[in-house]
Amino acid sequence: MRISVLQESDAQVYQQVRLDGLRNDPSAFGSTYEREEKFALDVVAERIKPSIDKFVLGAFGDDGYLFGIVAFVRETGMKTRHKGNIYGMYVVPEKRGIGLGKELMGEVIRKAGEIEGIEQLNLTVISNNNPAKKLYMSLGFEIYGREQNALKYENQYYDEDLMVLRL
Repeated sequence: MRISVLQESDAQVYQQVRLDGLRNDPSAFGSTYEREEKFALDVVAERIKPSIDKFVLGAFGDDGYLFGIVAFVRETGMKTRHKGNIYGMYVVPEKRGIGLGKELMGEVIRKAGEIEGIEQLNLTVISNNNPAKKLYMSLGFEIYGREQNALKYENQYYDEDLMVLRL
């Protein structure tokens, strides 16, 4: 397994995995399959284009297949630039339970921690997604709040736990 920062040239494989996540776990993401399936490849490439304040990591198998993704975006406000957010964590179902998610999260934490001024990482997770919460807590994240009815999908509400890791 190789974990690396995705480039614009990875847009197609990223989009396939992202759409897979949106289709398989629709309640776990703020976006929807129906919205993102319409994105042109150049839009996806721009979304994953790395910069000093954002990047997307991908976990590739030896065959070059993309098995997992996770994104980091730094806050842009003058008073919030010490914080970064983790979004879109997803591992394809056939590669779950082997530590790939922990490797991806460990690498995003490491890389974000190398960015000057980043002091904490925030993420949200659906409150009843116990496997994800267990993973995040094993890496030092703590729950500091809960937003009730944070997401609404197909007339169903989902609460989100707010989690933080202080670096």
